[in-house]
Amino acid sequence: MNRSPENSPLYILGIESSCDETAAAVVADGRLICSNIISSQVELHARYGGVVPEIASRRHLELINLIIEQALAEARLNLSELDAVAVSSGPGLVGALLVGVSTAKALAYAARLPLIAVNHVEAHLYANFLTGAGVRYPLVALIASGGHTTLLLMPEPEQIIALGRPVMTPPARPSTRSPGPWAWATREGRRSTASPRQAARMRLNFPAPTSMKRPGSTLASAVLNRR
Repeated sequence: MNRSPENSPLYILGIESSCDETAAAVVADGRLICSNIISSQVELHARYGGVVPEIASRRHLELINLIIEQALAEARLNLSELDAVAVSSGPGLVGALLVGVSTAKALAYAARLPLIAVNHVEAHLYANFLTGAGVRYPLVALIASGGHTTLLLMPEPEQIIALGRPVMTPPARPSTRSPGPWAWATREGRRSTASPRQAARMRLNFPAPTSMKRPGSTLASAVLNRR
């Protein structure tokens, strides 16, 4: 593919291996998805009732090169035509992340490309910019991702304010009575109750807003500046 330097798109290869999916995608200018290849491990872990980290890591190791090759082929690009390599660096399963990060480092080194470490929870938020829908600020976003579920406020691009996160408490002692109420604490101190069936209780703690503005810390900050 021949591209003129002055008006060529910014092509970035993204690699994801934080849990039980091996994935690679090529995105142009942070908006256009040129390819998106995903290999799921749902059937592999189904017999265990959950993700087994060691099995997930070994499967990533088997598939990651093939997934990247398919992503580049679908985008009709080769390594020399990329502008950067991005990879999920956490949070996630340590062994699974190690496979993706090691692969991304090797590719970036071999092709002499910048390497971008991406917080995969932040990536959940910025993935909305790839849908083609117009995004206006300020906005409130809910990230529902296992133990990383978070309610966020974005007053403007690159500025993320955490409004609340769930905090798990120990299960209640065995009892014939129904579990106690599910407490929700807010910054204003208001409380409401419900009666979940699970013995485990969870409370949602809303701390004082904490700005997590880190210009240049994510792939999104790089591509949003190119708008």
